[in-house]
Amino acid sequence: MDTVGSWTRRAARFLYRRWRQSLPLRVVTITTIVGGLFTLALGTYMYQQIADGLVHSSMASAEQQSLVKRAAAQNIFLNTDRTDPASLKLVAGQTVQSIGSTGDDPSVLVVLQQSLNNTYQALPRISSGGVSPDIVPSDIVHALAKDPAHQQVEIITAPYKGRQGVPAVLVGSRITVPNAGEYDLYLIYSMAPEQQSLNIVKGSLLAGGLALLLLLAGLAYLVTRMVVAPVRAAAHVSERLTAGALNERMQVSGEDDLARLATSFNAMADSLQRQIRQLEDLSQLQQRFTSDVSHELRTPLTTIRMAADLIHASRDDFTAQVSRSSELLHRELGRFESLLTDLLEISRFDAGAAALTTETVDLRVIVGSVAEGAASLADRAGTQLRVHAHTPALAPMDSRRIERIVRNLVTNAIEHGERRPIDISVGVSATAVAVSVRDYGVGLKPGDQAMVFNRFWRADPARARTTGGTGLGLSISLEDAQLHDGWLQAWGEVGRGACFRLTLPRKAGVPIRHSPVSLSPDAAARGKLPTGTGGQTGGVPPGAPVNLQLRPPT
Repeated sequence: MDTVGSWTRRAARFLYRRWRQSLPLRVVTITTIVGGLFTLALGTYMYQQIADGLVHSSMASAEQQSLVKRAAAQNIFLNTDRTDPASLKLVAGQTVQSIGSTGDDPSVLVVLQQSLNNTYQALPRISSGGVSPDIVPSDIVHALAKDPAHQQVEIITAPYKGRQGVPAVLVGSRITVPNAGEYDLYLIYSMAPEQQSLNIVKGSLLAGGLALLLLLAGLAYLVTRMVVAPVRAAAHVSERLTAGALNERMQVSGEDDLARLATSFNAMADSLQRQIRQLEDLSQLQQRFTSDVSHELRTPLTTIRMAADLIHASRDDFTAQVSRSSELLHRELGRFESLLTDLLEISRFDAGAAALTTETVDLRVIVGSVAEGAASLADRAGTQLRVHAHTPALAPMDSRRIERIVRNLVTNAIEHGERRPIDISVGVSATAVAVSVRDYGVGLKPGDQAMVFNRFWRADPARARTTGGTGLGLSISLEDAQLHDGWLQAWGEVGRGACFRLTLPRKAGVPIRHSPVSLSPDAAARGKLPTGTGGQTGGVPPGAPVNLQLRPPT
């Protein structure tokens, strides 16, 4: 049963995928179903009209023939000169046989029986063709007793050539037998020929309906293919354009709407190609400019840095104003040097020259080093750093780049933490190691998660910086994470703080299934934190003890 159920589910999923992916399949199926329903309704209506016409025609013909046969039977009984019971029985039998079908054709059967109000009982019930007199329904007997002046007609089933249940028209009328009273004469006309005609009509309608459905399906497929083929060609060309083949174009044939679509698509592709080439040229120019300027500024910056360090070292010998100016000069030169370093790193990423030097490192060691280095900055900001890392998190990584990522995340958390505690959690799973930095400060507005890694982007431009950031830290961090085939993700809500999570693969070439630490506190509260994390994640209550004691890697 499980095998059958599994096979059924796979078949259902396959059909569902085919239904979602194939426009011709949907069009042909819907057209066939709608056409089938319409053909069924039309065929049923036509069949019913033909059947009603045959029934009405058979009933009218049976009534006309019954009038003639009743008159003939009545004349036979009125013209007989022997009215004793034996003679009347003999005459009745001959009359029934004479007005019924002769030979092997049982198309007309006759039943003669005493009326309900007749008390003579001179003649027994007589029938022709071996049919049982009980074939006459009681309702027509009573109807004839109430209205003997008119013929009574009803549709029944009667035997015909060895077959049972063949439709037939039963016509009842009243005759008078001398010295025997009133008798009911029932004539049964078989509708076997009409039924055969209906069977032929039914077969013709079914064959015609099936042919019509096949024709509709074929036409729907051909028309859909005529429309879908250019759309598929456009999709193929757009995929080639996406892959970088900017010279790819659609083939234009004819002057119809599809041809205009292909012409418009090609015009759009030409415009995009020109704009992309202009942007590429501009981007290359900007990259070259940034790289050249950054390299050219290194030499004078080094000279200025040496002079500024010398002035800063001798600031105690200057007046208060000059001493303060030397301190500002020293600080701003440090910020300018950091910005220049970031610009050089960005230019390496843009040029595709960034490379990794990986070794197996415990992520906890890097986190501990960053936390210790940022402790003085956190103290000045009135923020408490809380590290949660209890399980070794070994993975191949470029420790310099990963340390830069973690340092940027911690520095940003201190900048926006609003003097509240910051939780740094390290986790490990079967396929990944991860670190999350959670603050409880201003948070992120809706939509900021997608923009926070843009270059020089700031959540609140009016907010003053206290740590001297360059605006490139998160952008560089994202590039470093992607170099490791890892993830760098952000979450935040206004008033609830923000959380940044770095996830790295434990083994090179093995994709990450899931991150071992949660990104949002709601996910952690719902119990979605995977086992083996080795620590707590976002949502740690304020006042928890700081844990900076890390075990050496094993």
